[in-house]
Amino acid sequence: MRWTARRLQALGHKVRLIPAQFVKPYVKSNKSDIINAEAIAEAATRPTMRFAAIKSEEQADLQALHRVRDQMIGTRTHLINQTRAFCLGIRHRIETGRRAVQARLATGSR
Repeated sequence: MRWTARRLQALGHKVRLIPAQFVKPYVKSNKSDIINAEAIAEAATRPTMRFAAIKSEEQADLQALHRVRDQMIGTRTHLINQTRAFCLGIRHRIETGRRAVQARLATGSR
């Protein structure tokens, strides 16, 4: 969505993004494209409506990088915990923490 907003701004349009949580109170019944469009139009006309800032490409890239890093850390934690569980299954206790698991796997000791 923000990519589209940047493109429209480059063409000279005034773009305002409304976060979904601010439009939700204006939805009158079940979701459909027409009802959603009505709610967006109603929300946009409110004088106190808060609009979201349009991020630059650099900001969007940095945010994507942080999300990937967070996902990689979560995956690493999952694998470390899974390794510890496997080791416990064969009666080899490994202390908690990444460094403890790395040290035990590097030495190969029981």
